[in-house]
Amino acid sequence: MNNANQPQHHASGHYLVVFGLLFGALCWGIIWYPYRIMAEAGVSGAVSSFYTYCIATVIAGIYFAKYWRGIFNLPFSIIWLGIVAGWTNLAYVLAVIDGEVMRVMLLFYLSPLWTLILAHFWLKEKTQLVGYIAIAVSLIGAFIMLYDPQVSSLPLPKNTAEWLALSSGMGFSITNVITRQSTHLSIRAKSFAVWLGVLAVSLVFIIFSDNAISAPSVFSLSNWLVMILIAILLMAATLLVQYGVTRMPATRASVLFLFELVVAAIASYYLAHETMAINEWIGGSLIIAAAIFAAFNHGD
Repeated sequence: MNNANQPQHHASGHYLVVFGLLFGALCWGIIWYPYRIMAEAGVSGAVSSFYTYCIATVIAGIYFAKYWRGIFNLPFSIIWLGIVAGWTNLAYVLAVIDGEVMRVMLLFYLSPLWTLILAHFWLKEKTQLVGYIAIAVSLIGAFIMLYDPQVSSLPLPKNTAEWLALSSGMGFSITNVITRQSTHLSIRAKSFAVWLGVLAVSLVFIIFSDNAISAPSVFSLSNWLVMILIAILLMAATLLVQYGVTRMPATRASVLFLFELVVAAIASYYLAHETMAINEWIGGSLIIAAAIFAAFNHGD
């Protein structure tokens, strides 16, 4: 009887993995909008990130209070996860506040390229022919999207937001690889590492930038409601994404995350009235194709 139930449990577990990754993609495809609302209210991305992750950490800390006793038994590697994930999340928020949403997203979604390179040199995974095709296609896509002879003779990001998006995608790849390696860590531990990492990185960024950290009394009720909404979405997305990435190869997870581009394209068109040029459509399509190719680099 137990054997008969195994396929059903396996299928339900697989659906939860897929749902978790798609839910994370949905959240990250729309999360830029409430952050922009905060920015328009005079609250910088770093400060709003600091407060939203404070809220998320406090809520999760209360909910998972019984697990705090094992905090000092965690390995040192969790600190690296927190720092890299912290920069990934903060850089993404800063990029989507100031940059064109879809260009930022597409630069971020060069992440399967970095994942393939990391898997080859760090995890010593063999890169198959489709992996090399994915690398070539993503680089061609990036060239077509970024090349603008009026700005530069090199196909490089044209502003700070786009450089942040590129670095966020690199950070996302490193985060996924560390998450896949850290099978000894629970989903709760990895999620807390992400939240505390964003808190720490945001605070350091605020200290070394021109931003001043706003006192809690400065925010209006609507500001607090927006930040609480962001915090709840981020909590759910982080837990579900950590669950999904832990149980699915990083490059395959990256393909499911492409749903974020669909969400972002619709949201940016209707909420921010942004459209893409023809070279951005072509380059973006190649980057998406490369991400799908990257998923087939693994035989598992």
